[in-house]
Amino acid sequence: MSWVSLLLTEWSSRAPSLLLVVMVSRDVGLRLGLEGVQTSMCSRWGSRVEEFNQGQDGDVVIGGLFNLHYQPPVIDQEFIKPPFYNPCTGLQVETLKAAYAMEFAVEEINRNPLILPGVKLNYRILDDCGLHLWVLHGAFSLVGGETESWGPSVPLIIGGASSTTAIILSRTLASLSVPVISYLASCPCLSDRHRFPNFFRTIPSDVYQAKIMARLAILFNWTWIGAVIEKNDYGRLAIQAFKEEIKGSGVCLAFLEAVSRETIEEDAKRAATTVQHSTARVILIFCWHTDVRELFLQLAKRNVTDRQFLASEAWSTSSDLLQNVAILNVASEKDSSPRDNSSTCSSPYNITHKELLEHLNKVNFSTPNGEEFFFQGADIPAAYDLVNWKTSPDGSLKLVLIGRVDGLELHLNQTSIQWTTGSSQVPISVCSKSCPPGTRRANRKGEPVCCFDCIPCNDGEVSNETGSHQCRRCPVEFWSNTGNTACIPRKVDFLSFNETMGIILTTGAVSGVVVTTAVYVIFLCYHNTPVVRANNSELSFLLLLSLKLCFLCALVLIGRPSVWSCRLQQAAFGISFVLCVSCLQVKTIVVLAAFRSARPGAGGLMKWFGPGQQRGIVCFFTSIQVIICTIWLSLSPPIPHRDLGFQGSKVNLECAMSSVVGFAVVLGYIGFLACLCLLLAFLARKLPDNFNEAKFITFSMLIFCAVWVAFVPAYISSAGKYSVAVEIFAILASSYGLLLCIFAPKCFIILLRPERNTKKQLMGRWENGHIHKGRQKMILNFMDFKEHKK
Repeated sequence: MSWVSLLLTEWSSRAPSLLLVVMVSRDVGLRLGLEGVQTSMCSRWGSRVEEFNQGQDGDVVIGGLFNLHYQPPVIDQEFIKPPFYNPCTGLQVETLKAAYAMEFAVEEINRNPLILPGVKLNYRILDDCGLHLWVLHGAFSLVGGETESWGPSVPLIIGGASSTTAIILSRTLASLSVPVISYLASCPCLSDRHRFPNFFRTIPSDVYQAKIMARLAILFNWTWIGAVIEKNDYGRLAIQAFKEEIKGSGVCLAFLEAVSRETIEEDAKRAATTVQHSTARVILIFCWHTDVRELFLQLAKRNVTDRQFLASEAWSTSSDLLQNVAILNVASEKDSSPRDNSSTCSSPYNITHKELLEHLNKVNFSTPNGEEFFFQGADIPAAYDLVNWKTSPDGSLKLVLIGRVDGLELHLNQTSIQWTTGSSQVPISVCSKSCPPGTRRANRKGEPVCCFDCIPCNDGEVSNETGSHQCRRCPVEFWSNTGNTACIPRKVDFLSFNETMGIILTTGAVSGVVVTTAVYVIFLCYHNTPVVRANNSELSFLLLLSLKLCFLCALVLIGRPSVWSCRLQQAAFGISFVLCVSCLQVKTIVVLAAFRSARPGAGGLMKWFGPGQQRGIVCFFTSIQVIICTIWLSLSPPIPHRDLGFQGSKVNLECAMSSVVGFAVVLGYIGFLACLCLLLAFLARKLPDNFNEAKFITFSMLIFCAVWVAFVPAYISSAGKYSVAVEIFAILASSYGLLLCIFAPKCFIILLRPERNTKKQLMGRWENGHIHKGRQKMILNFMDFKEHKK
């Protein structure tokens, strides 16, 4: 096994233990760091480079570039004198741990004679302070070598604490084929082997952690997330990968704040204010731990403690943050799992940069933990530990492993997560709460798709899921329930006897039957009085019978339609009204014939309008309607029908007219007889008779015609049971019109003015009309055939 292979294998297996010790004992690590750092100054370009103690002499020296101190504040350069930088201040404990891990691995290899027999390793670690100019200075110093200041040249450099630094190192040293191995640069751009052929890293690309973070957001239904990123390629490319992963998933960014290390104080204040005023309760942070510390301090000043932070590997395990008493926010974070690689080289004494680079590309081995390790270009297989910041009983924060990630496969123990709410309930971070069943989402104009309003579904539409984007229309025989969450069968609706409208119409029809019956009884009791006898009592009784049938046929129209009820109701309606109008027609003809027969030479009219002829005329007119109804009901009768065209919670059950022509002929025939009757009554309205019915028949026919003329448009424009109600109303209105106009005056005289119910009153107007007494008797006998027979 070559020296490179042993170095990296040993580093991979031993370094985590050292890192854990340093993380737990911060004070010890800091003390060791201060004791182990020796400073040497270089005046080139006005920079300062700090160098670790070089240790023992070695056959092969490995270079390391670490930003062990904080970056100095930016100084505006006036370009009138050489640039000047303030000295670095403040030791970065996290970076010091990485430098100690490298030192520890080299020393462990040197102490084990079985790993690299006869070969001794050494290291040279420089502090670049995170400044790009000092990075270049240190890299050239390490690679150039063989100078009085720096010693021999190094075959590779371990460094690039940031993606930007790694990019600078790789591009600068690519022409020299010097490998650069970074332990912290995670920018996806560094995976491009054409642009960075000499770059390797022991941390996965940010693409993986950005995608896993997006999947965590989708898993926990965090649709409204804020983001704070580093203002460099690390932050920009990471958030770009995050956006690609959440595309089409319903997750939106509430805000995006970028911070820069040079201006971190102002940027942290701005970002903290944005976080404070945002409705997002989950914040994604792609920043270096020192920048996150400043952000958390600003949030602590604003007393913002109810946010859940989704952390990148750059700060998720920072002991500096965990041990800061001002930082009490609990975050669900992700940490990368110091994996490394190996290769083989021919001879440690005659190794070249290009040869080392070629062998690094072929690395493939298994770690002592049994994990297979190899490079995929510049990258290693993605593997992460998911850790949770939990509050200990003493109030301190500690890291707890809650899951892992292999590639893009997520393994998470949700029950072990401690949320900022202090309960096991997952925090809610949404712009708008999910729309409940029965509503749909409606996007707000000019706002992200995660911000929406919940609009109730229209009648006949349902949504049975939470967060539905649209409502679904129910099938034609179904309708939406009260909450618009399910489709239920539509109820059958028809004009029943139980509903208010049915009760009113039934009461009107029954009342008409009772009144008609009462009039019939009155006429029967007073059938020998002049009022009854002078107006053709036989036709009067037949008219009352037909009116009773008209009222009764209205009841046939109420109730659940059936095959026989649909046929019976229209036939009963058509025949009853023809019988009624026919009686009125004959009564009008008799009045006209009676007075015409009193004229000289007109006595022959009597034989054409005797009792038998009157019955015959009524039967003839009625039989025509019977024939029409028989043909209609035989060829195309009305049938029960479910009207599904009407959009509502009910299905109209009605008697559908299979043939509109048949119904039109029935109505037309009734209208023809009514008009003819009206014309004849109008001609006879002024005949000199105190008991003349012609004027009453005229009024009754006017009412009858007006009702049925208004019925046609009202019937056509109505639907379902309302069309039936319109027809019943027309039947009752016309029937009551005939009953009241014709029989009310007679009943008034019979019951309340009996003194007017005499033959003298009957003859009064005839005498005033200069009608001969002989002809008066003949008219009277003609109008009452019973008197004539006596």
